[in-house]
Amino acid sequence: MSNQSQAFRALHTGPLPLRLVNAWDAGSARLFESLGAHAIGTTSAGMAWALGYPDGRILPAGEALGVVTRMTRVLRVPLSVDIEHGFSDDPGVVATHVKRLIDAGVAGVNIEDGSDSPSLLAAKIEAIKTATVHAGADIFVNARTDVFLAQLVTAPMQVEESITRGALYASAGADGLFVPALHRPEDIQTIASEITLPLNVLTWKGLAVADELGKLGVRRLSLGAAISQAIWAKAATLAEAFLEAGQSDPLMENPMPRPRLQGLFTGVGMSK
Repeated sequence: MSNQSQAFRALHTGPLPLRLVNAWDAGSARLFESLGAHAIGTTSAGMAWALGYPDGRILPAGEALGVVTRMTRVLRVPLSVDIEHGFSDDPGVVATHVKRLIDAGVAGVNIEDGSDSPSLLAAKIEAIKTATVHAGADIFVNARTDVFLAQLVTAPMQVEESITRGALYASAGADGLFVPALHRPEDIQTIASEITLPLNVLTWKGLAVADELGKLGVRRLSLGAAISQAIWAKAATLAEAFLEAGQSDPLMENPMPRPRLQGLFTGVGMSK
């Protein structure tokens, strides 16, 4: 087991949830690390947009691997990568993609069911775990279920369905369960108490703060694409003002100083 994967696993065992900020390129990953993040996740949506693709299982595996390789070059903390459905419907191909990520220095992956059958995701998880064991490697597999996010079942059945899928994915070898859009305290507590895996939730309007989530049983809180979306909005506002009237002043308001930006990358990753 690599030191990175061991460190990443340990981050899911404390009384407070791991606050996982999600980056989309090497620069954002290094910035978040410099602010004290204990681990970095990727946002598949933010990564896709930055590379000129729409979100939703369209970004090619090779493009994602290129970004991830640049991230691990500059990072010292563990990196977990959102691989959506694994870039394939074939469990064997998915396992090959994950092995390449491990070789690049990745400590964890998120892999989702979405509209696919739960049995398909279970097969992918089994293939990943089998391949990594045979290679003498390890990776934290966070199984994401979209029961709440995509309303895969009716509202009264969402908690029960999430628990059922959590048990299936745990039996396949998953190390964590991610349930985006889960935000009601009573639902969080019920699911956390019924599953054997560390529970991961996504930032959501009205969601309790981290220490309260920890008391409910949450072990990981992910930021998702929120910062990426906020930056796209800010960039659009600044560009519009410049294009409409050639305004310079808005561009000079509270920029990150160049020396600080330079300092993020000076001497970082040069030996990798």
